[in-house]
Amino acid sequence: MKMKPLATAAIGLTAAGAAYILVQKRRAASHSESIRAVPIHGFVSPGYEAVRDAFGENFLQRGEIGAACCVYHKGEKVVDLWGGVRNKATGEPWEEGTMALVYSATKGLAAMTLAIAHSRGWIDYDELVCKYWPEFAQNGKERITVRQLLAHQAGLFALDQPLDTSLVADLDRLADVLARQKPAWEPGTRQAYHAVTIGFYEGELLRRIDPQHRSLGQFFQDEIATPLGLDFYIRLPESIPDSRLAPLVDPSIIEMMFGFPFRLAPAVWNPRSNIRRALLGSELAHDKQCIYPRNLEIPAGGGVGTARALAHAYSVFANGGKELGLRPETLQELMAPAVPATHGFYDECMKSEVQFSLGFMKPNFAFPFGSPSPSSFGGPGAGGSLGFADPDAKIGYGYIPNRKGVALAGDPRDVALRRALYSATPAAESR
Repeated sequence: MKMKPLATAAIGLTAAGAAYILVQKRRAASHSESIRAVPIHGFVSPGYEAVRDAFGENFLQRGEIGAACCVYHKGEKVVDLWGGVRNKATGEPWEEGTMALVYSATKGLAAMTLAIAHSRGWIDYDELVCKYWPEFAQNGKERITVRQLLAHQAGLFALDQPLDTSLVADLDRLADVLARQKPAWEPGTRQAYHAVTIGFYEGELLRRIDPQHRSLGQFFQDEIATPLGLDFYIRLPESIPDSRLAPLVDPSIIEMMFGFPFRLAPAVWNPRSNIRRALLGSELAHDKQCIYPRNLEIPAGGGVGTARALAHAYSVFANGGKELGLRPETLQELMAPAVPATHGFYDECMKSEVQFSLGFMKPNFAFPFGSPSPSSFGGPGAGGSLGFADPDAKIGYGYIPNRKGVALAGDPRDVALRRALYSATPAAESR
C-alpha cells in the first residue's frame, strides 16, 4: 500500500472490528528517512473516519504517547479508539481496558451524583447549603446557596491547613475543617476556581442528604458506575492492578514555562497565588508505589477510568438520563446557561473568564466545546482529558491521554478530535 508522508491510513479490520492505523513519522537523517508505526486499535462507525484520522495524527504531529477516545451518538457507540504506549518507562501498550487519572475531568462525574440527588428530590440547587449541613453556617457562609457553591462562587478555594491522606480519609474530621473555613470575599460576588476543595464540599453535602450517608465515591460507584457498567472510579479499589493503569508523563520545564497563558503564568510559579493555594492537595492523586492511590477519594481531581466510561456516562445525560432516573427538570437545569457572580465570570484563580454551573464547566469563549448553544456541560482535566454531554447533538464524548499537555483552552490533541467529530456527525447522520 502506498502511503502519503505525514498521513494515516487504515490497514484492515479484524473479525472483532478492531481498526489498525499505521501512523508514519518520517525523520530526515542525512539523505534517508525512517518510519515509526503506531498501531491504533478500535473502530469507528461509517461517517466518523475523520475522527480516526485525527486520532492517528495526534501521534504523528502532536506528540501523543498513549491515549483513548470514545464517542456515543444518540446512545450508540460510534467511536472507540485506543493506542500508543501505556507506560513510557516499559513500553507496554495502551490496551482496551487501560485507565488513567483524569484530574479535574472528575468534577463532571462528581456533579452527576448531585444531579441524581436533585432528581430524587433530596436537594434544591437554590437552597442554602446550611439547610442540609447546619455546621456549614459559620464564618460568613450562612447565605451561600448550593448553586453558588457549585459555581465556584463561594470564595472557598483554599483551606486554612494542609491536606494529607489522613485528613482526606477521615470524612468526619474533613467535614469539620470544611465547615470552619472563612470565604476569601463575600460569597456570590466573585468567582475563583475551587480546584480541589469543591469535591470535598460536594462530598459532604451528598453525605448529608443521602439516606444511606454514603461518600461521594461510593455513591458514584453504586448509582452511576455499576448500573452503567463504567470502568471509572472516584475511589480506586485495591482490586485494580497497576497493569491496567497508565502513568502520566509530565510536560517539560520549557513546555510549562511557555505553555501557560500570559496572565496565568506568573501565578503558576508563585506559591502564594490563588491558583497555587487552590491546587494544594492535588498531588495526593498520585502514589509513588502504585501509580495511583487506592481507597482514597479526591472527588475534584482523583478520578481514574477509561475514555469509554466518560463518553458513556455523558451519553446517558445527553440523551435524557432515563437509565439513571433523571427527571427532565434536572436536565433542564444542567443545560441552562451559567449564572455569573456579581463581578461576572472572571476567575480570580484562572485569571480569565470561565463559566461553571452546578459542578460542571459550561462552553465559553475561553474553552468552547459541544454545539454552539450553551446547553452542553462537562469537565476538562489538567493534562488534556475531557468529557462532556451535548444534549443538542445527542453526543457523549471522552478523551484521555497519558502525556500531560499544558493548554488551558483545549488541548490541541483534543481540539483536533472534536473538530473532526463535529465535521463528521452531519455526514454520518445523512447515511
